[in-house]
Amino acid sequence: MDGKTPYEVPTEMREFAEKSVDQARKAFDGFIGAAHKAVDSAHGSAESARVSAQDATRKAIGYAEANVAAAFDLAQKLVRSRDVNEVLQHQSEFLKSQMASFQTQLKELGSAVQEAAAKTAETAAKATKTK
Repeated sequence: MDGKTPYEVPTEMREFAEKSVDQARKAFDGFIGAAHKAVDSAHGSAESARVSAQDATRKAIGYAEANVAAAFDLAQKLVRSRDVNEVLQHQSEFLKSQMASFQTQLKELGSAVQEAAAKTAETAAKATKTK
């Protein structure tokens, strides 16, 4: 050793550095917290959209099944028809019935789409408020 006193960091500088590190840590923790909220809200919106799409798909499949069943019923009636008048009567009844079914199905699907959009918007709005 050459007898020189070692360099000491002044107390004020250490305190300033400590405060800076604490502030940086708090800022980082805030950033991470916001990132977690964003991920959670995105997941919530995606999950809501997925469930709504799944429900709409199930409805559409149910409608398709009902429509095909009605077509098979018509086919069975047509095969059993005794004359042209009976064929025309069955076709007429089928068309009236299917038009009513299609109207109901379209209304229900429209309502389902509106409900899904409202849920998605609500989830997105909640996510935005919590940020």
